[in-house]
Amino acid sequence: MAFDVARVRGLFPALGDGWVHLDAPAGMQVPEQVATAVATALRAPVSGPGGLFPASQRAAAILDAARRSIADLVGAKPAGVVLGPSAAVLLQRLAEVVSDTWVLGDEVIVSRLDHPANVAPWRRAAQRSGAAVRWAEVDIETCELPEWQYRDLIGERTQVVAVTAASGAVGTRPDVRQIAELAAAVDALVVVDASYAAPFLPLDITAMGADVVAVSATSWGGPPVGALVFRDPALLDRWPSVSLEPTAKGPERLELGPHAYPLLAGLIGSVDYLAGLDDAAKGPRRERVLTSLGSVKAYQAGLLASLTTGLRALPKVVLIGDAMRRVPAMAFTVNGIKACDVVDHLRERGVCAFEDPGTHGVFAVLGVGEVGGAVRIGLAHYSKADEVDRLLAAVAELD
Repeated sequence: MAFDVARVRGLFPALGDGWVHLDAPAGMQVPEQVATAVATALRAPVSGPGGLFPASQRAAAILDAARRSIADLVGAKPAGVVLGPSAAVLLQRLAEVVSDTWVLGDEVIVSRLDHPANVAPWRRAAQRSGAAVRWAEVDIETCELPEWQYRDLIGERTQVVAVTAASGAVGTRPDVRQIAELAAAVDALVVVDASYAAPFLPLDITAMGADVVAVSATSWGGPPVGALVFRDPALLDRWPSVSLEPTAKGPERLELGPHAYPLLAGLIGSVDYLAGLDDAAKGPRRERVLTSLGSVKAYQAGLLASLTTGLRALPKVVLIGDAMRRVPAMAFTVNGIKACDVVDHLRERGVCAFEDPGTHGVFAVLGVGEVGGAVRIGLAHYSKADEVDRLLAAVAELD
């Protein structure tokens, strides 16, 4: 494995601003090759697909390449890749069509760990149909999402199990495979939001046991494009089409309106960027993605260990959660100091971090709002050891 963080940092023009960007949970900075791909597509003649002239054929080629790029990322077939403006929009669209046949007494299972993008659409769909919403709870000490509870939650009336592959708030990675096996026993649809996992972990939709995986390209430095990936493309014919085109088939059935082709060109460039994170990676793009993200995982593990150990050594800092399996995103509080004041202190020292008031989602369950909120940070591909040291030094000044 050959992950060279100095080389990777050279791919990001935005890092020249001098700030320590620990704001990755909100989306990574954009690498040069993605910006160039978007700009190039904007300058080229591109029309809608379906014509015989070059501009139309170029649009069709971009769309096909975008589907193939996401398929390579997730380990799926291009025919099962639905593209749209964001994962949140696509999950809302999916919930609307999936719930079309729900009746009173049906059930959907969501988790306290998930981002609202994979919770709110299912709650709204349940409310419309009279279905019940059942909640999987987190362990308040570790922020784990125990899979054993799903044995009681999943029943014969369960229609959908929605769960995250990784939390962008506290970093927890649930055992999706075990949850999916329980759901498969009652033929429930398993919808996995992998937006926060995709930048850091090799993904395999089959190994996960997911029926649908959602990803958001902004999470790894791509353009504002989302995708739903279906393990079995035939599932797309099970539900009503939302397309404005009466002849739409396959993934087009869940795509509404024309695509932003320059952004799709950037999406392709962003997956190529992921495939090249390890400059020793060889073979087809899928193999290079797996190799590169394996190298990222190993590199991030060392940085995350240093960050975790350093924060725990500070007497006034309390880390939120202690999951065994995690991505490099975390939250903490500083005793006696509100999160907004901590974030302002970090800003003055050139460190990007977010404040969460603790009134919604997993933080509300943990009671974080009662102690003044939480500080959220996350590592990116371009994070390095001295940036972790700058954060730790800045937080230590608060003691």
